[in-house]
Amino acid sequence: MSLPEIEPPSAPFVDRRDAGRQLTERLPALENESPVVLALPRGGVPVATEIAAALDAPLGIVVARKLARAQNPEFGVGALAENGTLVVDHEAARVLGLSNGELEQIVAREAEELARRVRAYRGERPPLDLEGRTAIVVDDGVATGLTDTAALRAVRRRGPRRVVLAVPVCAPDALERLEAEADEVVCLLAPRLLRSVSQHYLDFSQVSDREVLDALQSRADAAA
Repeated sequence: MSLPEIEPPSAPFVDRRDAGRQLTERLPALENESPVVLALPRGGVPVATEIAAALDAPLGIVVARKLARAQNPEFGVGALAENGTLVVDHEAARVLGLSNGELEQIVAREAEELARRVRAYRGERPPLDLEGRTAIVVDDGVATGLTDTAALRAVRRRGPRRVVLAVPVCAPDALERLEAEADEVVCLLAPRLLRSVSQHYLDFSQVSDREVLDALQSRADAAA
């Protein structure tokens, strides 16, 4: 694991691309491991774009969705990722008083949105082949770690030789959880109290579907 700063520096990340460039400097040497970069859309894509360009690696996506009540979207009780990978925080579900039936409804709702995003971003193209390669999973920041856990497990099921998680900022308890899921975690900041990921960026504008598609196409053109 690449050791993070305990407290954030005086200057935050300018934007997600800046965070990606800074992460690139901390990544281990991966040129001989046939790396593939996989972003969690949408926010992870600009970060991952910089990493993929620096490594001259293919850029793809791994889609994961947080599980939460519609009326309380910030309180996550789990996550769902591609290929049906499901992660549930049973203690959070108990605290929220979530019944099994309600949880099943939430999973079904998010499965529809997950499928929509996969179709929108990947179209009819198959996922990138990870067999025997190093997969670098990239997000723009981590609060609970549930979504990233689901993404890492989904990627692991695709047969990579090694899985590396690269994130600019992560809550310490989530970082500990994710270290058990990835072979290596590269994290730049682990503030003791992470109020929000956005506070570490000067520009944390929402990333659109169009930006995701353009980034994926641009990287595909560069690799052709």
